[in-house]
Amino acid sequence: MTWQALTSSSPKPASSRTYQTGFQYWPVASIATWEARRRDELASTLLAVREGPLLEQAVGALPIAPEVLVVNATGRDHPRRAGLALHLGAVLGLPTVGVTTRPLVAQGGWPADQRGATAPLRLGGEVVGCWVRTRAGAKPVAVHAAWQTEVQAAVQVVLAATRRARTPEPLRRARTLARTGRAHTR
Repeated sequence: MTWQALTSSSPKPASSRTYQTGFQYWPVASIATWEARRRDELASTLLAVREGPLLEQAVGALPIAPEVLVVNATGRDHPRRAGLALHLGAVLGLPTVGVTTRPLVAQGGWPADQRGATAPLRLGGEVVGCWVRTRAGAKPVAVHAAWQTEVQAAVQVVLAATRRARTPEPLRRARTLARTGRAHTR
C-alpha cells in the first residue's frame, strides 16, 4: 500500500490563476510517499486506526509542512463525529479538510449547477459539511469540516485547490502517484 502526502503553498498574490468566482488556485509544492504492507487483520472497520499511522508517516516525510491538509476521508460526517480527516489532523496538529465523492452518514440536497455552489450536509440537525460544485456540469463533491476547520473554510480550501477537474488537485496527484506505485510493485 502506498500513501502520498502533498503540500500546497500559499496562494500567490497577483500572479496565480484566479477564476471568475474569485478563488485562487494553490499549486502543489512538495510530495512525499510512504509504502507499507497492508495489515487487514488490524481494525478492519476502523479506518483511522488502520490507515492513520501510514498517513501520519507520509505527512511527516514532507519537506515542507502543509498549512492545511486535504484528505480523502470524512471529518465530522461520521457516526461518532470523528472520521479519518479529523483524527489525522488531531494527531498531526494540522488543520484538515475531508473530501469524498459522497457523504458517509450526513444528508442534504445537491447545490445549483455552477462552480462554487454549495448545499449543507446535515447530521442530526448539525451542519457537518457541504456538497460543493467544483465545476459546472459535474457531480458535486462532499466537503467535510475536520480538525480546526469550519465548513465554509473547508469549502474555500477545496475550491482553491480545484482547477479543471472535479476533485482537488492534491487528491488527484496522490491517486496518480499511488496507482503508479502499485503498478511498479506488481
